[in-house]
Amino acid sequence: MRQVEVAIEKLANGGAGFGRCDGKAFFVPFTAPGDVARVRITCEKRSYAEGELIELVSSSALRVKPPCPVFGICGGCNWQHMEYSSQIREKTQIFADLLWRAARISPETLLPLLRAPDPYGYRSRVQLKVNCQGGKTRLGFYRPKSHQVVDIPGHCAITHKSINDTLESLRLLLEGCPDPGNINQIDIARGDDESISVIVNYAGASVAEVSEYLLQYREISDLIGSMFVRHKNSTTSIFGTEHLSYRIRGNMLPGGSEKTLFFSKDAFSQINYQQNMQLISVVSDFAALTGKEKVLDLYCGNGNFSIPLADRAAHVTGFEGYEPSIADARKNAEWNGVTNISFHCSDSLAAVKKLAAAGETFDVVVLDPPRNGAAEVMHHIQALDADRIIYVSCDPATLARDLDILKKKSFQVISIQGVDMFPQTYHLESVTLLTKS
Repeated sequence: MRQVEVAIEKLANGGAGFGRCDGKAFFVPFTAPGDVARVRITCEKRSYAEGELIELVSSSALRVKPPCPVFGICGGCNWQHMEYSSQIREKTQIFADLLWRAARISPETLLPLLRAPDPYGYRSRVQLKVNCQGGKTRLGFYRPKSHQVVDIPGHCAITHKSINDTLESLRLLLEGCPDPGNINQIDIARGDDESISVIVNYAGASVAEVSEYLLQYREISDLIGSMFVRHKNSTTSIFGTEHLSYRIRGNMLPGGSEKTLFFSKDAFSQINYQQNMQLISVVSDFAALTGKEKVLDLYCGNGNFSIPLADRAAHVTGFEGYEPSIADARKNAEWNGVTNISFHCSDSLAAVKKLAAAGETFDVVVLDPPRNGAAEVMHHIQALDADRIIYVSCDPATLARDLDILKKKSFQVISIQGVDMFPQTYHLESVTLLTKS
């Protein structure tokens, strides 16, 4: 493929640098605004092209030395080559541009992005790919746009120290394991009490033999508190407890009490505990509860928002389609003595339709859908007659699409608070407050 020289103007959604050459938009990963880059074209269309960085003709003043020696090869991060303040600025601009283009939402609605106090070492949950060939075990992330595992060199810069401390033991564990070629992934999670849970994903036929071997390896349990084997659609406990936990400080929300929330081995949890506290705080501020409100929490998970909000609501109702998460939510309500709350296992769209058909109404609706958003729910949510909708999103593109639907349903976007849950990447979490027009 031919090579060109591209002056990088800004960063784009997806993490690549953006510039123009030969009348086309160019997208080049691992570049920074102000770079002049020699680029090999990897994909060329009529109006745009994608390329890979060959060399820097001149370097941006925004560049810093990445702390990870495999940055640019590993697919775990996008932006370690830029100082954190520049990441925040670019992330804010990307978000504002996308909201305006897709939904005509004014940049004035965006509050200053909440920075992460620790831009490195923040991940409390990670899925590491495994490749065992020729007596060598590779444990890490895929190279971008491939299934080639890039081995972590000692530790991962964005992953919490307590997880990094287990990696060498896990590597030794894999090297001695029966049928290591059929272990394709290891999921590692930590609670904020530093307890570690490991799920070994195994695709072979020797489940019993692998499980017996892992049980014999329990002597490393001073680092690893629980271990499981996932085979096809079932997960088997090898040793340890089924749950991890995190704490919500009592002084974080007005009138709130300290709470401990649990989540089970296969259930979702936020990867950045520090920023999750900011997320909960923003949702609480936007809800503006006085103790009289009925609150509906869609995609409620383990009660991450529902249970803190219950301190200042008349009643909270949570819906979640994943049964283990609902079991966690009920356990969390009981453990924390929260009685003005009920949890139901149901798809959120089905729940909204059923509630609307029964004439149920709510003062506040909170929703935290997966990355693909909640477009169908948006078409029915108006029937619940909520004064406030609080939309928590991990994907700006689907958020913009869904907000555009709500605007057409006579809701007004009041404020949008970005929360940087994922430093060193282009990903962004946000909380949007909407009210009836």
